[in-house]
Amino acid sequence: MTSIAIVGAGPQLGLTIARTFGSQGFDVALISRNRAKLDGLVGELAAEGINAGAFPADILDRNALTQALKDAAVQFGGIDVLEYSPVGTFGITALTAPAETEPSHVEFEMNFQLYGAIAATQAVLPAMREAGAGTLLYTTGAGSIWPDPRVANVNAAAAALRNWAMNLHKELADAGTGIQAAHVGIDASIGVSVIPGVEAARPEQIAPLYWELHTTRRDEAELVFKLDAEGFPRG
Repeated sequence: MTSIAIVGAGPQLGLTIARTFGSQGFDVALISRNRAKLDGLVGELAAEGINAGAFPADILDRNALTQALKDAAVQFGGIDVLEYSPVGTFGITALTAPAETEPSHVEFEMNFQLYGAIAATQAVLPAMREAGAGTLLYTTGAGSIWPDPRVANVNAAAAALRNWAMNLHKELADAGTGIQAAHVGIDASIGVSVIPGVEAARPEQIAPLYWELHTTRRDEAELVFKLDAEGFPRG
């Protein structure tokens, strides 16, 4: 049995990643705050023949997040792939330009993006080390790579997560652990555009990158999704 835990699972990219891995025989653990929404996603996947489970937890509650991942590991016999997607926070936190940013404007995003990723990783990494295999994938918007002054506070936290994930890739690769860690930067809105000038992409265009990082591109620390001039994906 193989399984993937998707932290921050939702009805767009998270569900599509679940389908991508589930179609390859993976069990799927879905983690986010809202049990009702998770149960709906589990039902959709079940109708497609994919075995999935709902594990409600708030990313900001470290203990709850850790317990959800432990529960998923027990139910599915381990976690082979962790996918952490702290995206879609627009509207939850105020967006600030650089000169207007106060420490409090960044604090929520650091908790949501970087600290949540670290907690989730610590919950699954020891078992991956013992097995000598595993995949750790972390998602941010492309502002972590190419900053956008309109969302400076979100970009700051995303850049911290990207830096940490790529350092983790190097550490695990250099030590010959057999564990892949990588960052996925998405240079597009998902579904509908939420920032003027940023194009929208379908989640089905993005999800294959995660499968590639788990299978054929395990030596890469980062893949960036971008639409070309004709609207076709590049990654």
